[in-house]
Amino acid sequence: MKANTRQDYLQRIDRVVAVLQSSVEQGGPLPELSQLAAVAHFSPFHFHRIYRALSGETVGQTVARLRLLRALRLLAEPAERVTETALSVGYETPQAFARAFRQALGATPSELRGQKEQLDAAMHRLRRPAVDADAAAPAFQVEVVSVEPFRVIATRHEGDYRELAKSYGRLYAWAADHALLERLAGIYGIPHDDALDAVPGQGSYDCALDLGAIDGHVDGSAYPLQLGGGLWARWRHVGPYDHLTALSDRLIEQWLPDSGYVLRDVLPFRRFFDDPEEVPEAVLRADVYLPVAPCDMGR
Repeated sequence: MKANTRQDYLQRIDRVVAVLQSSVEQGGPLPELSQLAAVAHFSPFHFHRIYRALSGETVGQTVARLRLLRALRLLAEPAERVTETALSVGYETPQAFARAFRQALGATPSELRGQKEQLDAAMHRLRRPAVDADAAAPAFQVEVVSVEPFRVIATRHEGDYRELAKSYGRLYAWAADHALLERLAGIYGIPHDDALDAVPGQGSYDCALDLGAIDGHVDGSAYPLQLGGGLWARWRHVGPYDHLTALSDRLIEQWLPDSGYVLRDVLPFRRFFDDPEEVPEAVLRADVYLPVAPCDMGR
């Protein structure tokens, strides 16, 4: 099998954007995630991660951007009305359209309607995803390692990732109530940011502790999970834990396409080595694990 390259990945993403743009232009239903994954020849399991990493935005953000871009083109027509534009680009009400328009462009549709220079400038901005020009490109030193399967005890966090400490606190309390904290061998996290229009920094997340083999039934809000097994691309992050999602996307963007590996249909996970309440942000350590297989083994 021909090895994947960054250019190959980008071309696949471009095909997905073209399909989304066609759907928006025609005003029809949006394709399902599985359909988009098939267009890109990516596994549906990891499609959203690869798409976000390579495009710089979620599928939902792409759709919102393309809808606004089409709206700008329609508003350039002298006879086009704001209400008709809102409905034709997929918004249920003119009010929802106006809110999204102002949030993205800093003006209402009525204010830009008929203003050719302003409309042209806004269309130019929306033709491509916004790029964070100030973000420094990290140097990824990745090693591919074999990880034996191991068990952890987890609890589910829903919502803002900045509130993860509360869920980890509840898990620590559970372990303390069961006299298990002395057996702690590792702290882990498993993000489930797999919705088609997932909001960055929010979603489902398994907070997990390696407490060794536990006899008997696991009760309450804690449940067992198995991590590891097979090959994993491992990268050591040093710095604020809040940056891990964005940096994991960059790892997929910059390392994966030319690595000779593809992602397996298993969730990535992270191992944390330091307590943010005790260690300065700048020197916090975490290992990011991506499940991989050689390209010639497929997905």
